[in-house]
Amino acid sequence: MTGHIYRDVILEQHVRLFRGAMGAEFLFMDDNARPHRANIVDECLQSVDITHMDWPAYSPDLNPIEHVRDMLGRRIAARQPPPTCLPELRRALLDEWCNIPQDQIDNLILIMPRRCKACISSSGRHTPY
Repeated sequence: MTGHIYRDVILEQHVRLFRGAMGAEFLFMDDNARPHRANIVDECLQSVDITHMDWPAYSPDLNPIEHVRDMLGRRIAARQPPPTCLPELRRALLDEWCNIPQDQIDNLILIMPRRCKACISSSGRHTPY
């Protein structure tokens, strides 16, 4: 992924529209991956008046989606037989996404204050999450 692709595919096609639906209180969160920090990404966010959350350099584990991706990866790895081509993988991901219990996702959101406190206590370094 490059900054251009991130801007064109993620920001323009999804984040900008979601921000419009959410209103002025929208706060955008991503991590410090290189494409996310590209100048063209900052310019894009500024041009559409999206406030970007500061992100500690050593804290990618704060983002709940990373844990959802991990759940998906484990579910796909446990499939018998495993997907053998991209269409099978796509179907498997969609199936597994639908099978993640909503309470697990809700829990990831509910524990965010505790995760943030742990991150602050560790000065942005490793946390037990």
